Amino acid sequence: MNNYLKVITNIFLTSIGLAVLIGSLLEILGPIKQANKVNKNINSSLRYRRSNEKKLFNKNGSLSLFHANKLESFKRLEKLINKWENLIIRSSDLDVSGFFISLDNNFYAEINSNNTLSAASSIKVPILIVLLTMLDKGEILWNEKLTLSEDIIGSGSGWMSYQEIGENFPVYEIATEMIRVSDNTATNLLIKRLGGIDKVNKKFKEIGLKNTQINNLLPDLSGTNITSTRDLSLAMALVDSGYLLSVGSRDIFREIMQKSKSNTLIPTGILRGLGKERKDTDYYLSLKGYLVLNKTGDIGISYSDTALIQTPSNSRAFASFIVKGPFNDPRSSELIRNLSAEIVPFLEEIEKSSYPN
Repeated sequence: MNNYLKVITNIFLTSIGLAVLIGSLLEILGPIKQANKVNKNINSSLRYRRSNEKKLFNKNGSLSLFHANKLESFKRLEKLINKWENLIIRSSDLDVSGFFISLDNNFYAEINSNNTLSAASSIKVPILIVLLTMLDKGEILWNEKLTLSEDIIGSGSGWMSYQEIGENFPVYEIATEMIRVSDNTATNLLIKRLGGIDKVNKKFKEIGLKNTQINNLLPDLSGTNITSTRDLSLAMALVDSGYLLSVGSRDIFREIMQKSKSNTLIPTGILRGLGKERKDTDYYLSLKGYLVLNKTGDIGISYSDTALIQTPSNSRAFASFIVKGPFNDPRSSELIRNLSAEIVPFLEEIEKSSYPN
């Protein structure tokens, strides 16, 4: 009887051990299988994105479909455009332009996206891109010192205009402050080092920025410096996709853009679309899995914002808005926030397509 009990006990304990072992293996293999599905889906999405990028970008790094009235290989989001139009019609006296594109999901939306409007401080994004292309070519050094001179002092935002004439600043600090606090003097200092207004405009055209042009140094309160929302969005896409800059310079671009302190337009609008209204916009976006790298512009008569929007699945979309209207009209900035909020349902579509059921 004792032997039978021992055999039964051993069988029972062995069964428990096997059950625990199998259960543990399933716990390990289950997530691995799920992860493989996710990775396969993401890799497929990346291949699809690269295919779309090849249609959008030339081998030399310029935009092949940049000047086309329609992005023929991309789906036009009529539903989103209708929502935008319903918002815009309520303020028909405002001049509005918008452009949104997702390379991952092959769709876009635009309204007056080729119209040239006052760029305000969003012109600083193309200037940063030109700087980084020159950095890649060895035409400028990242730690090169530039000297503050009287002819480039710009009023308005920033702190460099208050420093002593003749003081030196490294390029990396100047570029960072141009975006971080939208420093106008830093911007003018870079324009001068890049070869002047004409040289920078020539480089804009080489990239494919047909509608972007500097006519005066910053702050340009009259709004003579111009761009289009299509220029801004596709230039951001061009950089982030690695077709224009080296990996290192692309990382610098993202790092600097992430330091921008002004997030009251597109980032706030995206958070609004996610059902939140909070002061600490970037933090609450991160809780939702979103990262929005943006640069705003505000000269009173023109408000602008251009952004790279990174979703929880690491998909990237690009959006830009410009609204021109009466001086310091609060409707202009509020309209950009509301237009941005309407993007969110389509960003959530990206999320649904990025993960298996």
